Amino acid sequence: MDIGLVLQTDPPAELLVERMVRAERAGFTHGWTFDSAVLWQEPFVIYSQILARTERLRVGPMVTNPGTRTWEVTASTFATLNDMFGNRTVCGIGRGDSAMRVAGRSPATLARLGEAMHAVKELAEGREAEVDGTVLRIPWVRPGAELPVWMAAYGPKALALAGRQADGFILQLADPYLTEWMVKAVRTAAAEAGRDPAAVTVCVAAPAYVTADDSPQALAHAREQCRWFGGMVGNHVADLVSRYGEHSGLVPEALTAYIKDRHGYDYSHHGRAGNPDTAFVPDEIVDRFCLIGPPAAHRAKLAQLRDLGVDQFAVYAMHDAVEPTIDAYGKDVIPQLP
Repeated sequence: MDIGLVLQTDPPAELLVERMVRAERAGFTHGWTFDSAVLWQEPFVIYSQILARTERLRVGPMVTNPGTRTWEVTASTFATLNDMFGNRTVCGIGRGDSAMRVAGRSPATLARLGEAMHAVKELAEGREAEVDGTVLRIPWVRPGAELPVWMAAYGPKALALAGRQADGFILQLADPYLTEWMVKAVRTAAAEAGRDPAAVTVCVAAPAYVTADDSPQALAHAREQCRWFGGMVGNHVADLVSRYGEHSGLVPEALTAYIKDRHGYDYSHHGRAGNPDTAFVPDEIVDRFCLIGPPAAHRAKLAQLRDLGVDQFAVYAMHDAVEPTIDAYGKDVIPQLP
């Protein structure tokens, strides 16, 4: 199982770059960032610095979207990085949550997202693609260019699109029951589309907080540092409930039930510990969605996820122990993963 690190591009950018260098030394394989131009600094500028100072780390957004940049710009940016540093990027992409809503726009439709995924991949790998009615090709892309496109999804139609089209599937929660349900949906859609289901890379992304022990005090602090994640996931769940209904049977109630006491969301606290809009998230959800506890607890849950077909776990490190978490994974988790 690969292990990735996910950070927000808060200034100073140099600190983020140093943490990604630290992560590669600890055995992490991927360095991911949020991508929301108003809330944080521009990630693609920072990727060039990470790539220049690492040797193997692959980088990419978790996740970009079809609306912030035109598709040929996104493709050209990835292709430039790959040309400079050798196919070390991954395009994580979704409909767009914070990036679009903060700018007063709505997330993309799934149809638009599917078109964007196709165009970005084709253009970044040197082939022709249609962008808003015009057929384009980036002439300087050299043979052998590769850009895996991994799609973030929760709902049934999005999971089906990921299975039909994406190179990888990003699931932003680490609950084993929901992981099993969603991975099965993606792989079923892949098989129905005539693809090899096993060829779709599965990446689970969630906060991980390593504690010194499993005392109530240590676990309580870890939960408070990770509670924001339930609120972030709740945004997507609220969209699903509005689209499919609370008891539709199309989305597991294990996912939808916890947002009944949710009351709005302020993006100025998006993805941050102490987010006041996440008080509705119970401890049970934090424990299910995140990895919390001493290293043995992390290894045990990662083994569960691996057995469900997860290829990578990406550590959301938006809490008060970023570097200790990187170091703990490097010392006590990654070396013992099969």
